[in-house]
Amino acid sequence: MAQQKKSSVKKDISRRANLSFALILLFGIAIIGKAAHTQITKGDQLRAKANESFTRNETLFPDRGNIYTEEGRILSATIPRFDLKMDLSVINKDTFYHYVDTVCEAVAAIMEDESANVLKQKMKAGYKSGSKYWTLKNNVAYFQYQKIRALPVFKKPKNKGGFMPEPKMKRINPYGMLGYRTIGLWRENAPTIGLENSYDSALAGRQGTRVMHKAGGQWVPVTGSEIEATHGHDIISTIDIDVQEVAEHALHDIMEKYECLQGTAIVMEVETGKIKAIANLGRQKDGSYWEDFNYAMIPSEPGSVFKLMTLYALLEDGYVDANSMVNCLGGAARFGTQTVRDDHGGLGTITVENAFAQSSNVAFASLANKYYKDSPMKFIKHLQHLGLSQKTGIDLTGERAPTIKTTSHKHWNKVTSLPWIAYGYESMITPLHTCMVYNAVANNGKMMQPYLVSAIMDDGKVVKKTEPKVLIEKIGKESTVKALRQVTLAVVEKGTAKSAKSPFYQAAGKTGTAQVDDVIGGVRYRYGDGVRQGSFVGYFPADKPKYTIAVVIRSKPGGVYYGAQLGVPVFKAIADKLYTTKIGGWKLNIDSLGKENTIAVKPAPAYQLYYLLANFGRAPKNGGVEALLAGVQVDEANKLSMVARAVKNNIMPDVTGMGVKEALYLLENAGLKVRVHGAGSVLNQSIPAGSTYVNNQTVRIELN
Repeated sequence: MAQQKKSSVKKDISRRANLSFALILLFGIAIIGKAAHTQITKGDQLRAKANESFTRNETLFPDRGNIYTEEGRILSATIPRFDLKMDLSVINKDTFYHYVDTVCEAVAAIMEDESANVLKQKMKAGYKSGSKYWTLKNNVAYFQYQKIRALPVFKKPKNKGGFMPEPKMKRINPYGMLGYRTIGLWRENAPTIGLENSYDSALAGRQGTRVMHKAGGQWVPVTGSEIEATHGHDIISTIDIDVQEVAEHALHDIMEKYECLQGTAIVMEVETGKIKAIANLGRQKDGSYWEDFNYAMIPSEPGSVFKLMTLYALLEDGYVDANSMVNCLGGAARFGTQTVRDDHGGLGTITVENAFAQSSNVAFASLANKYYKDSPMKFIKHLQHLGLSQKTGIDLTGERAPTIKTTSHKHWNKVTSLPWIAYGYESMITPLHTCMVYNAVANNGKMMQPYLVSAIMDDGKVVKKTEPKVLIEKIGKESTVKALRQVTLAVVEKGTAKSAKSPFYQAAGKTGTAQVDDVIGGVRYRYGDGVRQGSFVGYFPADKPKYTIAVVIRSKPGGVYYGAQLGVPVFKAIADKLYTTKIGGWKLNIDSLGKENTIAVKPAPAYQLYYLLANFGRAPKNGGVEALLAGVQVDEANKLSMVARAVKNNIMPDVTGMGVKEALYLLENAGLKVRVHGAGSVLNQSIPAGSTYVNNQTVRIELN
């Protein structure tokens, strides 16, 4: 019985063992089958996913190109900045408390933005909380980062010292908001304006990539996988920062004085069409002024400055000359149910020249009506020929289209449209259009396209050079242009712009006044609300014109509005500056440098000097030098070389005559603290050149 029971137990155990084995076998087969199925159907996908855990593609970002003036000054540049983070949890207690006082005192001295005690309290709090991502400082300049990085504790490996600098690139405009709407402001993942926008494709460069592989817990680049980033090109702007500064200050002063609402000033080089300055200001709700829109490219009814275009048509068709007589009808003329009036009134029969000089609305409305009443499109075609019905084509985004009415326009009035257009209403053109037409008169009839970029550069080499573009070789007959020159001179000599006279040069131009029907700062103003547009567009010297300047300002309701009161003072301030610095004064001419083996130009920061020479087509034969300060040497073949000029330790360099950016670059790299007063170029420095100084000493530079 016992034997039988024992045999039964053995059989039971054997059955269970066999069953278990069978189950294990089946499970194994299932696993193998599943693995085989996965290998066949999803093998490539899973292998790729596994590789992703150990490899990744990394984007290489290019350096954005800089924007320079033709004189080599930086208008917009990308500079390195650092956010300094720390993993305080990896620093052992003894090391932390041994270094904390030294680190905080050193960082406070370098950054000068808070005391060592305050910084120490923050750091201790971060250490006690075990912070793995504690902020020491943000937005640290490169020279400050170098000093902080040299501190002993930060020389330790990251897993002991905890130092985690995060580099980033920051776009700066060294001259602040000067020319903001024209130069532009570039911000990552944000809209851009100005040249930063118009030339973004040239400035931006092209991204690169590389494959990174994870090895030993660290990401390292895979050899041969890198496609290098292509850094952006530099662009050379026609803007003259000194002229821009004068234009903005002059515009600001007159607008602030009379509490004006909007204003713009444009400076164009007569012969080439280069724009040397565009200033724009709008009054804000708090009474301050801000470059909120590019008013130079926004159309408006031009007012009396348009009389030049009307006279152009009359002269071209031979209906009048400067000495023809016109009846001003005592200052009032009726057209249908509407009346045109002269602001100054009381004028009788006078010459066309005097009618222009005194800005008679009646004279020009009457002349246009007399000669073009039966063929208004003949008059309109003259305006179209001057380019007033299309954009100027300036290389800056945001230009709005003008409007010159034709007889098919839905608001054309057979009785009033023609005379009203003749003295500056019922047409919408930009100040830039007006400047372009007056510039053509100054340029003996040759109309130039306005432009803002003269070259695109790559590592100092010209990639693309912008040549001046002639839009119209001759806007009209020789006699027409001569008469227009004559009458614009009369405006300054004996007409509405006598205040534009100068003892040093003759100016010519035209004042303008217009009632405003527009939305300004969110407020709708109608013709009767008292907002006026005062302007002056002129050129100088009148005998051999070099520059054309257009100033257009909108008054507050009931405020001062005549062009002679608003436009002329701004014109004169700019013209005086241009005359003393560009025409009557000394001007650098590289081609006139002597052949003797001497330093021929004043030493300047090396990187600035290189771009200046390259832009003038005189790139140094030695490719430049690596130095803070450099000069130029001329050999017997009249070839230029850059020569490093030593900046002696603790010997004060001479920065007079330099721009603020160049002076700051030189002085800060020499270990000085700089206090800047004024704007423009350096006039005086508080520590005389050649004298000794100590590190971190403060030097005051005064700009003119």
